[in-house]
Amino acid sequence: MQSNWLDHNRHIIFILLLMLVVAGMSLFYLQQPSQEVIDIRAPEATATVTDTPTPEPTATSTPAPVRVYITGAVENPDVYFLPQGSIIKDIIALAGGLTADAVDISQFNQALELQDQQHIHIPRRDEENEPPVIQDGIKKVEEANADEPEQSTSPELVDLNTASLETLDTLPSVGPAIAQRIINYRETQGGFKTIEQITEVSGIGEVTFVKIKHLITVE
Repeated sequence: MQSNWLDHNRHIIFILLLMLVVAGMSLFYLQQPSQEVIDIRAPEATATVTDTPTPEPTATSTPAPVRVYITGAVENPDVYFLPQGSIIKDIIALAGGLTADAVDISQFNQALELQDQQHIHIPRRDEENEPPVIQDGIKKVEEANADEPEQSTSPELVDLNTASLETLDTLPSVGPAIAQRIINYRETQGGFKTIEQITEVSGIGEVTFVKIKHLITVE
């Protein structure tokens, strides 16, 4: 009798047991202590202080130097680079000063400001047909050469390797002092190979060479 009742009601018993299990598990979880939720936050960004950039100073261009060629009665004739605003007195000092045979330089204004590509010539006392003291580049040299009277007849050429001091002295812008330097140069260098080599003699620059190149030769 009892066995038949269990068979007929076992599904009800199963449901009841299942409900008891669920109720027991729910009660178990409800009695567990609640866990604190940890709130993880990103750190707040801190304001960074940026330095105000210091404005860079404006670059100023340096004036280009003036290039000046000095010849004549100075110790070291050459091309010199001088700052803007330099005067004739400055380049004379830079060239080592005047030689003993220089003319009285009070004849011209040493305070005159130099210009780029200028040619300054300091005359000698014994110099003949000297070029202008101040020349503005090659154009003035060509003009000075053009002003010379043309030779009606071809003069006898002066041989730089054999001419005497007196013969060399007859050349334009060549006095006794320079003539002696020419002789000293050919003796120490074994003679001249070309007429252009005469510009290596102290006191003979491009201006003088232009004047005498048609009068000299080497053999």
